[in-house]
Amino acid sequence: MRYAEASYSGEGGAAREPAIANSVFGVLVFIVTEVMFFIALISAFLVTKANALQWPPPDQPRLPIAATAFNTLVLLVSAVILFQAGKAFQREGFAKRTEQLFLLALGLGTFFVVFQGFEWARLLSFGLTLQSSSYGSFFYVIIGAHALHAVGALAGMARLYIKMKQRQLRLQSFQAGLVFWYFVVGVWPILYVLVYLT
Repeated sequence: MRYAEASYSGEGGAAREPAIANSVFGVLVFIVTEVMFFIALISAFLVTKANALQWPPPDQPRLPIAATAFNTLVLLVSAVILFQAGKAFQREGFAKRTEQLFLLALGLGTFFVVFQGFEWARLLSFGLTLQSSSYGSFFYVIIGAHALHAVGALAGMARLYIKMKQRQLRLQSFQAGLVFWYFVVGVWPILYVLVYLT
């Protein structure tokens, strides 16, 4: 991920491009802190689960494994399409294909969040709440934390799309948005396996 804003080396003032854009580096630093946050949540979840007599509790509703597997696939596809949009933006700039791919990725990401919201509403109606058990508490805290990251990433992507339509989007900003969305997508399969399947 290189960019055109040059800095200068001490040798004859020759231009030298940074290996990574400042905006991308900033997002990567933020992601490191968020990884630690999720590790803390997952560790607490695994310790509680290991000490439980029965997990999940017999009186609590089961999580929608198949429906969420489908939604996981939607999220993964959004990352692939966003990757293609990034490549198209590098090659073609503000081409219609770039906009279409970006909008499709944004739409799939939005579908993922809305679908999860419907699943949450169903689980609440079945009696799984923050107060119903530690099972419910950990589910909503961990999955809710991911949902907040997803919504934040989608808001950022929507802003990037507007800038793209206005022909004001810089490559560095696009790449920073891509990196954060990849983080959101990359964390989800881990949470799905740990929370839904075990």
